Amino acid sequence: MAQDNIRIIVIGGGAGGISAASTAKGLMPDASITLFTEFEDVAYSPCGIPFVLGKEIANFDNLFLQTAEHYAKIGIDLRLQTKVTGINLENRTVSVGSDDFEWDRLVIATGFEYDEPEIPGIDLENIWYVKNIRRAMEYDKALETMKKAVVVSATPLGIEMAGNLAHRGLESHLIDEGGWLMSDIADPDIMEPVKESLEEMGAQMHFGTKVLEFKGTNGKVTSVVTSNGEIECDVVVIAAHKKPNNSISKEAGIELGATGGIMVDDHMRTSVKDVFAAGDCAEVVHGVTDIPIQGLSGSHAYSQGRIAGSNAAGNDRAYDPVFIPWGMMGGKVQIGGVSLGETLHKALGIPHVVAFSMGISRARYYPGVMRIRVKLIAEPGTGKVLGAQMSGGEGIKERADFLAFVIKRGVTLNELAWMENVYSPPIGALMEPIALAAQAGLREMAK
Repeated sequence: MAQDNIRIIVIGGGAGGISAASTAKGLMPDASITLFTEFEDVAYSPCGIPFVLGKEIANFDNLFLQTAEHYAKIGIDLRLQTKVTGINLENRTVSVGSDDFEWDRLVIATGFEYDEPEIPGIDLENIWYVKNIRRAMEYDKALETMKKAVVVSATPLGIEMAGNLAHRGLESHLIDEGGWLMSDIADPDIMEPVKESLEEMGAQMHFGTKVLEFKGTNGKVTSVVTSNGEIECDVVVIAAHKKPNNSISKEAGIELGATGGIMVDDHMRTSVKDVFAAGDCAEVVHGVTDIPIQGLSGSHAYSQGRIAGSNAAGNDRAYDPVFIPWGMMGGKVQIGGVSLGETLHKALGIPHVVAFSMGISRARYYPGVMRIRVKLIAEPGTGKVLGAQMSGGEGIKERADFLAFVIKRGVTLNELAWMENVYSPPIGALMEPIALAAQAGLREMAK
């Protein structure tokens, strides 16, 4: 088949799907690119939804990055509110109801679903999940009449929602079975400033607490029954963990991995020839542990989509193992890191050395200077950096990005201890907090 007759179908209009379609069209302008999404919109930032609900961002219009008309103009056949119900690998078709559409290359970017808890009363009205921007617009209007909110699970989304609802003026409660915020991935000392910030904003924390039941009146939720008592509320936000949305891939016979994500190689190729996958529905390799993982950030989905789209268009591009730089706002505090922290290293039994420092974000005499906690995790003996976690008032994102590259390149504590750094009173202190942590780690290793 001639290259200009290639038919590429993309399932999913999130970051992975839209970047795959756009990349494929740019590399193969004469190809037929069709994208199916069951939702009303594409090309918006769902990560901004909590901040619009919290009135930190003025309105939902600011979250849209492109219009449907833009994609039509560049030649992508965008099928909104169109759910793909099946994939036939033998016939090379996807089904939409009773209609079949043929493909030569297929990109699956079906994203995620929330792991809905099995709790009595879960079907009551005003129990919300934050994902679709149209539903979030409806939530925003409903919040005008509400006074009390409960957020279930201290995940990153849960932290953002608890803080933003408190900022909006609601009585906000955050419930989690763990002992501290993000206890499955983050270290307690790193998260303590976030807890303090959320409490200063008015959010109430309920750790070591299990949700037993949602109670309601006239079909609407009115309270949450927990292992530590009952909390009245007008709305509940479920901030559960994400799981891959892979029912049609599984039914088609595409191989899934241990996480439930679609198994892909370093070119985002699935177990089936000419079928690619990207984003939350796929699992990729962690660069430190070599363990497959799934459910990363929008930036990862976007990058994976670009690789999948590029290779669907006939290119030969690889996607590197991930080291997962991450960052977010927790209340008024920035937190972030890369790879695994101290808690997970202990849980997995990985030998490690902890290197910790308290630094500052600017010159100590410059207005607005803020403290930065830096914790590096290193390999005993070699001092090779394996992970990091940080919290502070500013400058966390840039350091997380830098440390991801550090770990990817096998840099050691000794090299970081002697690193050069920017010194400018308004933006950087004389002594870089990362270097201070590395120096502390070397002293620890010398004991």
